[in-house]
Order: sequence, then structure tokens, then C-alpha cells
Amino acid sequence: MTTVYDFNADSLSGQPVNLQQYKGKVLLIVNTASKCGFTPQYQGLEALHKEFAGQDFEVLGFPCNQFGQQEPGDAGEIGAFCEKNYGVSFPMFAKVDVNGDAAHPLYKHLKKNAPGILGTEGIKWNFTKFLVRKDGSIHDRYAPTTKPEDLAGEIRKLLSQ
Repeated sequence: MTTVYDFNADSLSGQPVNLQQYKGKVLLIVNTASKCGFTPQYQGLEALHKEFAGQDFEVLGFPCNQFGQQEPGDAGEIGAFCEKNYGVSFPMFAKVDVNGDAAHPLYKHLKKNAPGILGTEGIKWNFTKFLVRKDGSIHDRYAPTTKPEDLAGEIRKLLSQ
């Protein structure tokens, strides 16, 4: 069975990252953007990262420019924006496509295994969230309107399993 741990992605600094390093952790994977109405969710994501620090939990951010061109910057600009405005300290990855032929393989896997409303696989907007169990399987998919803090209970549940 393929899990999220079977994929690789480039870090924001361009270094290859084998997601195997997160094996055994609950993950919250989010496609992000710096110029979106949901951008303030970085604050909630960072709060979750801090709340569950040391408890086998990670937030993984994947910048994406496919929705309204709301992530136009390069890696340096994205990193500086996240740190300066929201104090982001969770892992951020290189900008990816989440839809279409050029979608990152991780996102193809996430969408196939956790379709959205009415079974649609396509991601509709920035800050779509995927919560992943410790075994690397997808627990659930959440809409951009779902606030990060609303996921704390589900994260606690998955951490206790």
C-alpha cells in the first residue's frame, strides 16, 4: 500500500526531502499561498505546530500558485513572508502544482485517497488540508474554510492511537 511516506519533495531551500523521515507522525499537509484571503491561517497552523511540538505531529506547507496567482514569489520571498508575518517554523516545501498534469505526485496520491465533496479529486483553493495518520494513510480532507484550530481535537485523537 502506498502511503505519504513513499514520496519525496523539495524543501523551500531546494533540498530533496524524503517524506519517510516523518514516518510514525501525524501530519497536516496544506497547500498555502501568501496573498490569499485564507493566508492568516498560517497563524493557526503555526499554533498547532507549537501546541503539538514533541508529540509526533508535523505541519507540512506546500506553496501553490494555481489559484488566482496568489503565490507569485520565489522560495526566498515565500520563506521571508511566512517567517516575518506569521513566525512560521514548521517545514515549508518548494512551490508545487496540486492540480493538473503537473501536479506533484504527493498531491495526486492525497486527492485520489481523500476526494472532496461529491467525490471530486481536484483541489478547489488554497489552504485545503489533509490530515494523515501515523501509518501514512489519509484520515480526512478539509476545505480551505476549515480553520486549523478546529482540527486540534482530531489531531489529539490520532496522536492517541
